[in-house]
Amino acid sequence: MDGAGSRAYSQGEDERMRSFNFVVERDPDTGYFVGYVPGWPGAHSQGDSLDELQGNLQEVVSMLLEDGEPKLESEFVGVQTIRVA
Repeated sequence: MDGAGSRAYSQGEDERMRSFNFVVERDPDTGYFVGYVPGWPGAHSQGDSLDELQGNLQEVVSMLLEDGEPKLESEFVGVQTIRVA
């Protein structure tokens, strides 16, 4: 571990790491952050903070991956902005 506190990964552990994009929204009634992986039913969670949401969503995705590869119903492309008068 270096002075910045980063974690060193073994090569095998690093190769097993997966990345998934997720969308974050804030519930106006509760103030909770809500996140979900687009196109993946069941891959959603919430938290009081962005850090809590991310940790909760990591747990959910890890559990879902135990059942095998996800069958995504759609692919997240990105966010666009439109202007209207």
